[in-house]
Amino acid sequence: MSDLARQVCEPCRADSPRVEPAECTRLLAELPGWVIEHEGNVPVLQKTFRCRDFRAALEIANRIGDLADAEDHHPRLVVEWGRVAVAWWTHAIGGLHRNDFIMAARTEALAEALAEALTQPLT
Repeated sequence: MSDLARQVCEPCRADSPRVEPAECTRLLAELPGWVIEHEGNVPVLQKTFRCRDFRAALEIANRIGDLADAEDHHPRLVVEWGRVAVAWWTHAIGGLHRNDFIMAARTEALAEALAEALTQPLT
């Protein structure tokens, strides 16, 4: 598990700071295969994982949901046959908070732990 995945999420409010672009670049380097896409003006941290079948994708999505509920910070999950897409951003600030990168790192650690269910990430 990465150092980023071991960090603690902090409560986020509408006035919480967004992660600056230089810091986004540094943090993104710790998350292989993750990208930042913009949806309108909102940056979103995302990755799609390939899975062996629908049941595996659903299981991974449910486990990510467990992580999200534990932190009260919820991603967008899209589950399809053979893949699950994960997108993290902080609604309260309309952008990326450090919590998003922490949760992406935890998602990555979970995917590594469930590697048997995955084939390889989509790029």
